[in-house]
Amino acid sequence: MMLDERRGMASAAFLQFFHQNPHFPVTRRIMVGNSARASLLERTVLFEAAKHTVDTYIKSGMVVGLGAGHASDMAIKYLGRQIREGALENIVGIPTSVSSASEAAMAGIPLDHYQESSQIDVAFNDADIIEEGTLCAVIGRRKLQGEESIIQEKAILQAADHLIFIVTEKQYKDGLEGSVPVLVQSLNWMETAEEIDDLFLGDAEVWRRPSIGYAGPTGGDFPLVTREGHYVLDVIFTSPITNLAEVAGNLDQINGVVDHGVISKIPLVSFP
Repeated sequence: MMLDERRGMASAAFLQFFHQNPHFPVTRRIMVGNSARASLLERTVLFEAAKHTVDTYIKSGMVVGLGAGHASDMAIKYLGRQIREGALENIVGIPTSVSSASEAAMAGIPLDHYQESSQIDVAFNDADIIEEGTLCAVIGRRKLQGEESIIQEKAILQAADHLIFIVTEKQYKDGLEGSVPVLVQSLNWMETAEEIDDLFLGDAEVWRRPSIGYAGPTGGDFPLVTREGHYVLDVIFTSPITNLAEVAGNLDQINGVVDHGVISKIPLVSFP
């Protein structure tokens, strides 16, 4: 399938739920100043998007990559309910994180461990942000729990035949803002950080993520160490990101960079 056709398919999936459910308000229409109501409405639309993801894309007999995040938790709980009620059978879940494994276990979803040879039919996940047009996404901004791995999360999502991100409207935009997490080797990490800083000079700051306490350029005395023994550098962009794929490609060329939170695989997007 050509790239433009895949983008069109993704955009159609992105809009499908909203057109079918026009009575659900989108996030940017929520009035400022009523945070409790806004939060309730956002939870409602996220649940409907999570439910739509399970009902539309998951069929009996599938191996499903179970993502991490608030919307993914909703999808996992709903998937478990569908299994218990007999609407879906012979489902096997492959969790992307410790938290998704815990949610799936409580929901009664049979689980398997991820291996490089795993055949995954479909995977869903939260995305921190999605670039309009290219549908490139950023994951990994959230605080990692013990034994969690951005590398494994990304590998499961990339391995799936179909990838679905469950997002709100405000997470889908052009001219992205915020940070991109970058995994680096702990040895000589400062040299790697300096090279990244030089690459985005004037457009971003590079901070090492701490395990406790406040963030800062060096991450304090207790930097976060991933399951694989890597540090996480948060590349915090102070100017809009004009091309996320280019950012990912440049990071891939830097010595000491192990991986990052950019996913270039074109997803289907479940959007309320």
